[in-house]
Amino acid sequence: MTSAKSDNDLSDRQLTAVPTGVWQNASLRVLNLFRNELTSLPAGIAQLKELRVLIVANNRLGALPEELGALRRLRMLDAGHNLIAELPRSFGKLTSITDYLYLHDNRLQALSDSIFENFLHLRYLNLCENPLRGLPASVGALVKLEELRLENIGLEILPGFLANLSVLDELALRNNRLASLPDSFAKLRKLRHLDLRGNRFTRVPEVLRGLKRLHKLDLRWNDLGRLPSWLTELRARGCRVLL
Repeated sequence: MTSAKSDNDLSDRQLTAVPTGVWQNASLRVLNLFRNELTSLPAGIAQLKELRVLIVANNRLGALPEELGALRRLRMLDAGHNLIAELPRSFGKLTSITDYLYLHDNRLQALSDSIFENFLHLRYLNLCENPLRGLPASVGALVKLEELRLENIGLEILPGFLANLSVLDELALRNNRLASLPDSFAKLRKLRHLDLRGNRFTRVPEVLRGLKRLHKLDLRWNDLGRLPSWLTELRARGCRVLL
């Protein structure tokens, strides 16, 4: 026998609209709307002033409402696997998001340069599977970020401001168009996991040699030429190198 879902778990119910009673529960802290048929969220979401976790992944949302910015206590937002083409102007007010911010697999083509400038305590950001081709400069303000996932967003150049992410532990750059890494990459001294699969590297970037904490380096699905001898140094330090 399976247990009944709680009132805040409305996942996997084929909902095309959220029951109106949800928006009247001002003390609600977690709302799970995962895998439904929602195409929009109403302005009434602004009433959930105590909300900490909002999961709207795997729906058909074309946008997030401007009223989302009223959720000043929100700590985690999962809006992945939707049809979102742009973020509301109020998005930058969600500065209490610290745990996870999932925006992967949407239709985001550009983000305002200032969008993340006040997300100073964010630890996890996933922008994968969006046709972005570039990153907003404010990503460089995410000084507490530990994991950044940028797979398949069309990147040709990695911006130097990523060097500001001094506590970054994991960086996923699979399936982009990168052929080199900037010298400033050396400042990512705490980086342990780096995924460069499926890019356009023809040689192993020299800057990786100085990353003393690197534990896993994945360079598969690149057309690499002669391999540098210093890869043995990485392996000797305990780094798993996949070619």
